[in-house]
Amino acid sequence: MNDSIANRSHGDTQNNMARRLIRFMLRANRGQALAEFALLIPVMVIILLGAGELARLAYASIEITNAAHAGAEYGAQSYQLARPANYSNIEAAAALDAQNIPGFTATAQDVCTCENGTTVACDSALTTCGSSYIAYLQVNTSATYAPLFHCPGLPQTYTVTAKAIMRVQ
Repeated sequence: MNDSIANRSHGDTQNNMARRLIRFMLRANRGQALAEFALLIPVMVIILLGAGELARLAYASIEITNAAHAGAEYGAQSYQLARPANYSNIEAAAALDAQNIPGFTATAQDVCTCENGTTVACDSALTTCGSSYIAYLQVNTSATYAPLFHCPGLPQTYTVTAKAIMRVQ
């Protein structure tokens, strides 16, 4: 019986030592998660700022593309609207679609194609191509995008451009 008590106390001592060792190891790792988190915060902030800048650039690109389409749709409704005398109205229609974009510009031009596929000026299309030519309206839009956060080694501004071509009805 004395042997079993001695064995039990020896086993209890080993268990206590193992428990103390586990507790010590757990206490030693307490600050590790905090240190890792502190190291990762700057990386996460940089990724978040980059994602925000990319989203702003995508928004500007979508707005500029939509503005080009809006101007082309307005001008391509008829031959009278697609004429050079009406280019300012076509460009204004494009600008209305991109009101939130600073530095926005739009230019309109007409493009005519003969039956054989050659491109000619629309003013001379009737004499060059005869009666069968197709008139198109092209609207080019652009804007300068300036990121909120500048990264060294990257340009301070980006030019975003779009083009829409529609057949005149």
